[in-house]
Amino acid sequence: MKTLKYILNSVAAFTLLPGLASAQVKLTAAKIDALKTELAKDIDGRKKFTQEMVDMIFSFGELGFQEVETSKYLTDILQKNGFTIEQGISGIPTAWTAKWGSGKPVIAVGSDIDCIPKASQKPGVAYHDPIIEGAPGHGEGHNSGQPLNVTAVLALKKIMEREKIPGTIMLWPGVAEEQLATKAYFVRDGYFKDVDACIFTHVSSNLGTSYGDGGGNGMISVRFDFEGQASHAGGAPWRGKSALDAVELMNIGWNYHREHMETTQRSHYVITDGGDQPNVVPSKASVWYYFRERSYPKITQMYKDGIRIAEAAAKMTETKMTYEVLGSAWPGHMNQPIAEAMYENIKSVGLPQWSEEDQKLARALQKEVGSPAVGFGGERANDGLSTSLSQLRKPMATASSGGGGSDDIADISWNLPTIVLGYPANIPGLPGHHWANAIAMATPIAHKGVTAGAKAEAMTLLDLFVKPEILTNAWKYFNEVQTKDTKYTALISKTDKPAIHLNKKIMEEFRPEMKKYYYDPAKYPTYLEQLGIKYPTVRAVAPGEEKSSGSGK
Repeated sequence: MKTLKYILNSVAAFTLLPGLASAQVKLTAAKIDALKTELAKDIDGRKKFTQEMVDMIFSFGELGFQEVETSKYLTDILQKNGFTIEQGISGIPTAWTAKWGSGKPVIAVGSDIDCIPKASQKPGVAYHDPIIEGAPGHGEGHNSGQPLNVTAVLALKKIMEREKIPGTIMLWPGVAEEQLATKAYFVRDGYFKDVDACIFTHVSSNLGTSYGDGGGNGMISVRFDFEGQASHAGGAPWRGKSALDAVELMNIGWNYHREHMETTQRSHYVITDGGDQPNVVPSKASVWYYFRERSYPKITQMYKDGIRIAEAAAKMTETKMTYEVLGSAWPGHMNQPIAEAMYENIKSVGLPQWSEEDQKLARALQKEVGSPAVGFGGERANDGLSTSLSQLRKPMATASSGGGGSDDIADISWNLPTIVLGYPANIPGLPGHHWANAIAMATPIAHKGVTAGAKAEAMTLLDLFVKPEILTNAWKYFNEVQTKDTKYTALISKTDKPAIHLNKKIMEEFRPEMKKYYYDPAKYPTYLEQLGIKYPTVRAVAPGEEKSSGSGK
């Protein structure tokens, strides 16, 4: 006999979307296939538009919370195309929503927009060659996801208007994803309260998606601040109370603590303030920690352990300690019915046709950085660009998994059915968060990969708007499988605020020089041409010496 809980969950799966089935337009399978063919053709016709967006955002190279140019550029495009913009959501100046349409279903489409410190790099050059030494750059590839989304939804919007397909599209940006610093706030503040599903896009080296537990870690990001008393370090050191000593003692304590932690934990830190000069006992010092684990209880325990060790360090040094949460993310869990619908469209689209130049750049870069033969996911990683489509990735982790990276899209995935579409805009086998990961991101590799991803996304969005059974099954999976035994509890509090001050000083330092290199599509067909780069530029090896071919300006 079915339990009351099972029956209530089943009912919930069908009642969470009131009026959804009756609101959606009924189209035949043949009509839907014809519309998908039309979408693909339309997106192919937007290749120049897509390329300009990819290159433009690459040239902005903005760190988290400072994505001013990127957000203005994207919202201007969307507003001109009939979207209603809400700026500054959750008190974050560079965050926004862009909505078009009306009624149910409401489908959110998102992607990250921030970049990586010290990752400035000339695109198409298969060795380290920064545009500006020490400046930020798109060493993750976040310049490509929103161009994919914009291309896909504009093609879909045209069909929805003509075919009178009801529903609402909501675009939104992942601000400061590298700090995992915003998506939990979007959830807390209700921006996804009435959304029926979310498709998120993230750069990859293949075209694919997944469902279930992907094996990643959740995380909480915390800065610990210590305050002591300054004194002359040579003349009267006994009168000082060193905040830096407290930071160092905390780090020592934490590093000894690691020996007695489970193997699933990951933690890392940087000292963000270590004092001013050696002859002054530091009165202030700060250290920034990431605590990563596989479950909410274990993450919160690491957080409590960090506070306890910081308090002990403060007592030992007679300093004061405060702390601030700077970001958080749950371990992710993606939706099976939507992922399966997406993968059918992925198979229809297939991988781009790579040119000899594309493969030459990829192989040269893989050799440059010493790419392994096999990547993290089991794919080949040192023989050029992928030519075989990835499989639909199924749940791969257990509670004892070694974990790995984190992504705050997970917080959204625990509040509504969500998937991530990976698209082939980068090169396999790269280190990640590195200048090498920027090399493909304003080249034909990225342009082709984004176009392929836009086709898969547009087709899947169409499915969600005209096939009510997909969303019904998605919510059933969400209620009866994903959240049956695990309930979302935010790692941030009701009083925590986004750390919008992060990266401000760095961008103030580099932005004036970076502006000189912003892409000008009115003058140059591509950013490669603006920079005077021959594609591809690779190392030329002569007997007994290594030379580099020119890479332009």
